[in-house]
Amino acid sequence: MSDPISAFPVPDLATLPEDVRARILAVQEKSGFIPNVFLALAWRPDEFRAFMAYHDALMTRREGLTGAEREMIVVAISIGNQCQYCVVAHGAILRVRAKDPAISELVAANWRKAGLPARQRAMLDYATKVATASHLVSAADRQAVLDAGLTQDELWDIGAIAAFFSMSNRLANSIELRPNPEFQAIGRG
Repeated sequence: MSDPISAFPVPDLATLPEDVRARILAVQEKSGFIPNVFLALAWRPDEFRAFMAYHDALMTRREGLTGAEREMIVVAISIGNQCQYCVVAHGAILRVRAKDPAISELVAANWRKAGLPARQRAMLDYATKVATASHLVSAADRQAVLDAGLTQDELWDIGAIAAFFSMSNRLANSIELRPNPEFQAIGRG
């Protein structure tokens, strides 16, 4: 018997609304497993839909930040928020999108010493401040991001991703969401 994936009930796929079940099965088909976050959120289908809609709006956008940069933000703020699930899951996606088997550990351990370009350091500095001390974000913080060569739209995306995943981190921590072991091998070879 394995440990539960969260402290809350996990619904049977057969009992879920068709759109929620279809989304979960599509992810399973693509990745070969169902990430635990999908099962945990499916307990509340309306919230599942809302979460996924905003997630997709932020993370699948083709303009501006790269997919790897978006995932890098999630890993950096998730380590700041001590969210094991998101560090592990988004670390796997970061490795794939960056085509770098070590990047997620470097970012999680200390992105400030990971040898990142100035653009990404400015991006993560701002994201981290939004995630951990948003009440202190100032015009100077926003200007530093713009001065590093990012656009106003990218600045918005950084803040929105940091804020959304800070909420996600808190929810994952509150329900004791466990990362799937499958994430450990993704993007390593």
